[in-house]
Amino acid sequence: MAIRINKVYTRTGDRGETALVGGKRVAKDSLRVEAYGAVDELNSIVGLARVFNEEDRESGEGHKFMDEVLCQIQDELFDIGSELATPPEYFQKGMFQVGADEIKRLEKWIDQCQKDLQPLQSFILPGGGRIGAYLHQCRTVCRRVERDVLRLSREELINDDVIKYLNRLSDLFFVLARWISDQMGEVEYLWQRGLRGQGKSKK
Repeated sequence: MAIRINKVYTRTGDRGETALVGGKRVAKDSLRVEAYGAVDELNSIVGLARVFNEEDRESGEGHKFMDEVLCQIQDELFDIGSELATPPEYFQKGMFQVGADEIKRLEKWIDQCQKDLQPLQSFILPGGGRIGAYLHQCRTVCRRVERDVLRLSREELINDDVIKYLNRLSDLFFVLARWISDQMGEVEYLWQRGLRGQGKSKK
């Protein structure tokens, strides 16, 4: 289906309302708008991680795999945003809904990357190179998105697999952050209980 956007501004939201898929108008701070807006925010940060990954693409084959993964995630997040922007009464046959296949793909990527990593013996501090740092930010924002969607689910009917997907996605971001740092030979910051003023990092 072709998408055509002829005009960016419409003035229809100047009074703090927006239209959902199907035309229903709601306040811009409604739970549903908050939820799909948070998904959009997450997608933007994933885009930043892709940009920095592309800049380091010559560093190794791992960057090609990373781009393929992040590209797929961005497409799925856009689909999830559309799904959340569609009230149940406006769903039509053929509309995308995230499901078991997408969740299993995330789990497959997690397992694939985990094989290359040493078991953790401490908690990780966000960092480990600029790509890894952005992936950690993706992880924390993804957790917030999950909370936003959970709040929405208590008030309105949504697809339960959206929450499952976001839960698994945050796990994937954690593993990807570790994996790309390992691929690039970068330092991994480990939390050390009681450490004060030493400023040391460990691999």
